Amino acid sequence: MKIKTAILAGTFAFSSISLSAEAQPLTGLYLGGGLGANWQQESDLSSQDGLRTALGAAGVGQSGTASFDIGWAGVLSLGWGFGNGFRAEVEGNYRRNNLDGISGFPGIQAPRSQGGDISSYGVMANVFYDFDLGWNFGGFGVVPYLGAGAGYVVQNWDNVNIRGPNGQINIDGDNGNFAYQLIAGAAFPITRVPGLSLTAEYRFMQALSDDVDATFRPVAGGTITSRGAVEVENANHSILIGLRYAFNPPRPAPVVAQAQAPAVTRAPARTYLVFFDFDRADLTDRARQIIVDAAQASRTVQTTRIEVAGHADRSGTPQYNQRLSMRRAEAVAAELVRHGVSQNAINVQAFGESRPLVPTADGVREPQNRRVEIVL
Repeated sequence: MKIKTAILAGTFAFSSISLSAEAQPLTGLYLGGGLGANWQQESDLSSQDGLRTALGAAGVGQSGTASFDIGWAGVLSLGWGFGNGFRAEVEGNYRRNNLDGISGFPGIQAPRSQGGDISSYGVMANVFYDFDLGWNFGGFGVVPYLGAGAGYVVQNWDNVNIRGPNGQINIDGDNGNFAYQLIAGAAFPITRVPGLSLTAEYRFMQALSDDVDATFRPVAGGTITSRGAVEVENANHSILIGLRYAFNPPRPAPVVAQAQAPAVTRAPARTYLVFFDFDRADLTDRARQIIVDAAQASRTVQTTRIEVAGHADRSGTPQYNQRLSMRRAEAVAAELVRHGVSQNAINVQAFGESRPLVPTADGVREPQNRRVEIVL
């Protein structure tokens, strides 16, 4: 079987939908659907059985190639997210394309008319991985994903024919076979509806070759019709736009952190600020010196409790920044312990981007917001 590849690109404009910079791994049940354009690859047609014999006896070529107009495709899926980037789903799909033309079958001569359409439907099991890269473009959160699936697809050839002065070939029937697909896409969380995301994706789906019923009626034979089959191919490229709804959207972590705010805002004896490089949680030499000063001060003022609070700027998603601020706070706490501070005296918290030292717009990198506050 000859497989032809194509690279397709789509441009999408979002003008009236509020999209979120928040990107959190799917957890639990979700429902998704998509609709878009479908390009069916050319299909080699090879006559089989009695049709092959009849074409040979009539002096007509025994193979040809079918091409198709751009059609449409739709999918509906039910899935489960595992909370770690992986998710699995069951999908139903449908595709339809009209015939553009058939070439080959020499001996039919100068075809006068061709027509018909192709449709397919099936069930696939898919596995995906969502990449939490912290992508944020103009305040829009983006979560790219890759997937693959396998299943069973039925293809129907509906009255596909080629008519010429010497006879008529008609392909009309269906076949079902194993199919697989590869998927690349991106999800855009929608702020105003928690759990709802806009999706855009490319799919390549191919089924194994199979036979479809076909007939040949030569002009010289009058009403005598020869029956047989034609082996066909089924490979498709689809661009889909859709919606996905998660029934159990995760709760933003900053809300929990705010409930502990009084522990941080109590009047402190002393406050030390430890700053970090962009998207980093490792300690610089200057940061280590500040932590040493804080550890020594905790002993001289007889501190009974030390608050260590991590923060991040607004570049990246709130979920990613929550984790980053926690890593920063844990790094500072570990350094305090290394310099003699009791682990039991340290309370570690993370506030992500929810408490900036310098207020900024979403997506802005602000060095003073990338910090850990040590409050004695």
